[in-house]
Amino acid sequence: MITKTIFEKSQPGRVGYTLPKLKIDRKIEDIFPAEYLRKEPPHLPEVSELDVMRHYIELSNYNHCIEKGFYPLGSCTMKYNPKINDELSAIPKFTALHPEQPEETIQGILKLMYELKNMLAEISGMADVSLQPVAGAQGEFTGITMIRAYHEKNGNARKNIILPDSAHGTNPATSTLNGYKTVEIKSNDKGMIDLSALKEVADEDTAAFMLTNPNTLGIFEEQVEEIAEIIHNVGAFMYLDGANLNALLGIVRPGDIGFDVVHFNLHKTFSTPHGGGGPGGGPIGVIDKLRTFLPIPQIEKKDDKYHFNYEIENTIGKVHTFYGNVSQMIRAYVYLYMLGKNGLKRVSENAVINANYLMKKIEDYYDVKYKKGVMHEFVASGSSFNKYGVHTIDIAKRLLDFGFHAPTVYFPLIVPEALMIEPTETETKETLDKFADAMINIAKEAEQNPQLLKNAPTNTPIKRLDEVRAVKKLNVRFKE
Repeated sequence: MITKTIFEKSQPGRVGYTLPKLKIDRKIEDIFPAEYLRKEPPHLPEVSELDVMRHYIELSNYNHCIEKGFYPLGSCTMKYNPKINDELSAIPKFTALHPEQPEETIQGILKLMYELKNMLAEISGMADVSLQPVAGAQGEFTGITMIRAYHEKNGNARKNIILPDSAHGTNPATSTLNGYKTVEIKSNDKGMIDLSALKEVADEDTAAFMLTNPNTLGIFEEQVEEIAEIIHNVGAFMYLDGANLNALLGIVRPGDIGFDVVHFNLHKTFSTPHGGGGPGGGPIGVIDKLRTFLPIPQIEKKDDKYHFNYEIENTIGKVHTFYGNVSQMIRAYVYLYMLGKNGLKRVSENAVINANYLMKKIEDYYDVKYKKGVMHEFVASGSSFNKYGVHTIDIAKRLLDFGFHAPTVYFPLIVPEALMIEPTETETKETLDKFADAMINIAKEAEQNPQLLKNAPTNTPIKRLDEVRAVKKLNVRFKE
């Protein structure tokens, strides 16, 4: 049954509240000037409180969320967020704080933020961290802005930023917004950086090399120290896109293998809500020679007191209002303390085990070209089903009928008909087995009944959309 809109459930005269009669005899016209009053009453639904509750609960049940089912979006790390994170971030002593309070009245939250940035620095091997950016993309932009500021201070902003062909889309966007030209290099037959191709383009015009490690194929770049040497030899910086940091916790520190800058996705690796696009958290970490370019203010400690430092010599300035999304910082802080050093390492170990287990379960049914060195995610391809008229989008839609969210599709671009699958560490073997069974069943359906996949999903409230038309002409009304 398709849910009606709240207006379609309206009944004349029905109300969801009871208010006492005013003890004063005044009309609204006596309080507000006539030009501010409506000529006609607002068109609002007339419903009871129970009507409202049932309506929105019913709508929420149509939405997919990590508490409802498996969410294997590659490169998104859709892990379960422990509810204690939310509980503690919502306590009144946090929520009642105001960002313009005097420093002496907010020592507790300053201590938390100071300790959080130091924990992130320790995890990554960076010298210092700014918590201010509010998304991975903004952290990334902040990092490249600092790199540009460093080069400018040394007399040459440089012209290029090098990217692999498997890079996230935010990488070339960040480069362009900072005034750089993007130089793309191809991956080798193992899905990793081609060192000879890198040597050909790395020169004195190179400002930085932006790399995701593990890369978007889920493969750890084994030659990363050689890559760093090539880049450092031309005076450029190594930038780590931290989207896949969930595979490295407690196993390897980016700063120890040659990276100079790294952004963190609090809403991925450190289990704060993705929030439908926000609020996020994208702290940025840097090596020592870049720390004077960090955004202001930085949180520092002196004589057992915490304070904001606005006097940073080469700062790029502020990148967000006040100090960033503090509620996300609290959640990440709780998560880190709850797990501890050993727990964080287990996070990455289990994420890697889950991804490799799932890959082995389906590799006989889907083409998985890049298998060696796979860590927290892997990329399968639906191209073998094209001969039946079935494409990756059909597989993704059919998965909805089995109660699973689809993986990331058609990315990375270097894999045709890509299915990018990241199970995360919070999923059980039983869940992975059910997902694998669904994928295997769909592979068989593609051969035996391809039209079923072309019509999928078949048991969801909304069936297959004309997606191009939906983008151009949005209509959010349900029809019986």
